Amino acid sequence: MGRQKIDGVIEGVRYKPTGEVEWVRAYERRGATYSDHLLIRREALIQLLKSGKKFVAGSRTPFLASTFVLSLPVRLVKAGERDILVTGELHSHQDRLEGVPII
Repeated sequence: MGRQKIDGVIEGVRYKPTGEVEWVRAYERRGATYSDHLLIRREALIQLLKSGKKFVAGSRTPFLASTFVLSLPVRLVKAGERDILVTGELHSHQDRLEGVPII
């Protein structure tokens, strides 16, 4: 079985006072390697996930370039008309990225 293709790794999150994700700190795959860390706003992350990109929670291994310790996949869940960002198999009524440190 082949390795799952991952388009990005999220290593930090900032929430609004309402509990919604404001932005995430992530690394995006660029061919065989990853970008420097990027700040991705909630709306842009939702569009990336809707377009079929796969993001996971994780952290970069220091001094090992594009090596990451990966955790749970980030999913987009519908709650009525709202899009909710969650990790793993969580079901929530607000954004909840378990295992991703809050910045």
